[in-house]
Amino acid sequence: MSKKCELTGKIPLKGHNVSHANNKTKRRFLPNLKKVKFKSELLKRSLRLTVSNAGVRSVDKKGSFDQFLISAKSRELSLRLKKLKKSLVSKSA
Repeated sequence: MSKKCELTGKIPLKGHNVSHANNKTKRRFLPNLKKVKFKSELLKRSLRLTVSNAGVRSVDKKGSFDQFLISAKSRELSLRLKKLKKSLVSKSA
């Protein structure tokens, strides 16, 4: 499983652990990923996604999963969600 948010596209960042003596060792900053179940009211089905905490908050801010997908930029979404977005846009229009 890749450590990438399916909604926002957040991926691990690279950085350093810095000791008191200013020694630097490489480390990774991982996104806060959770497995979350979202329900699409327009398509009448539910999805289980790997999403960062920021992604869950973004969905809450938009009001529903369907509204978030319609307004989201396609380049940030996973392939699975790009197909879902296309079917949502065609169904809502």
